[in-house]
Amino acid sequence: MPVHYHQDRFPPVDIDWAQLLPLIGPANAAVARYEGVLHAVPNPQVLLSPLTAQEAVLSSRIEGTQATLGEVLEFEAQGNLFDESTPKKADIREVLNYRAALMEAVRLLAELPLSQRLLRATHRVLMQGVRGRNKDPGEYRRVPNWIGPEGCTIEQARYVSSGAEQVPGNMAALEAYLHADAPDRLVQLAIAHVEFEAIHPFLDGNGRLGRLLVPLFLFEKGLLSSPNFYISDYLEAHRDEYYDRLLAVSRDGDWTGWCRFFLTALIEQARSNQQRALAILDLYRARKDWVAGATRSQYAVRALDWVFERPIFKSSDFVETAGVPRPTAMRILRVLREEGVLTELRPAAGRRPAVLAFRDLLNIAEGRPAF
Repeated sequence: MPVHYHQDRFPPVDIDWAQLLPLIGPANAAVARYEGVLHAVPNPQVLLSPLTAQEAVLSSRIEGTQATLGEVLEFEAQGNLFDESTPKKADIREVLNYRAALMEAVRLLAELPLSQRLLRATHRVLMQGVRGRNKDPGEYRRVPNWIGPEGCTIEQARYVSSGAEQVPGNMAALEAYLHADAPDRLVQLAIAHVEFEAIHPFLDGNGRLGRLLVPLFLFEKGLLSSPNFYISDYLEAHRDEYYDRLLAVSRDGDWTGWCRFFLTALIEQARSNQQRALAILDLYRARKDWVAGATRSQYAVRALDWVFERPIFKSSDFVETAGVPRPTAMRILRVLREEGVLTELRPAAGRRPAVLAFRDLLNIAEGRPAF
């Protein structure tokens, strides 16, 4: 028998706070330590953009896409972002949509609270393209939705989400909960995330949008100074437990077990995020001093910032868009290649420019020597 959505049992009233207290303090401390590092990063949207791209890769991978960080960034460097002619390219487009959706949500947060309106607008960006064209981007579903083996009937499903006619009311209750006071903001986030996933308000993209809710909530509530929190690494590594804990909320009313899992995820991921952000910051500082001396150019730091934001790129794009005079740009590229800072992924051929990669930065984002 499938598990059905817990209609009329949200928000929960029976959280066992005694079980959560040993995790609440460490979770808040871990997020605060990460925020301290984040606050020290100049222009985190630029310097940490590879981590944002990796988060998009991993969040999409939980849903079954197969693209890697290198494939996504190399595809983006080619410039034809709307090519979905193969399954791999369609996977990559989904990853790029995730990052674009985060950027759109952050833009909207300047004028809107974290709300249904904002989530629907974000979903519209998330689902743009061929795969999302028939999935009513930005619109709540008007038909039943269930989760289970591909092609299964509703009777064979593992989970049946909120009834379509109940979605608007359930999302209104979730919105009110997001705006309410709470004993602890991180527990509030845990409950908001699982509730969004349980409602499953859209035809597709619910998992990715629910995970986007994490950095958006932390940012809006002032726990982070920028929406750069990457939780999908932990959730991907613990995928089975992630889904089991989600299911147990509706099946058993086990909100406390879910919150324990989520707080643990925040603790572990905050530590990992902090380590990677520090590694990127150390790399930036080291390369900033080095590149100024190696190139003897007033444009050295501008060039470095450009490369940090686009760690895989066509040489012609750098020359044309880095804001550096052409002869200087070509000389800076030559120095970076000769000194091994940039690695050639694809050599120039005829009129086709070379594709270059900033290997050290990409390996930090991957968390392993992948390049």
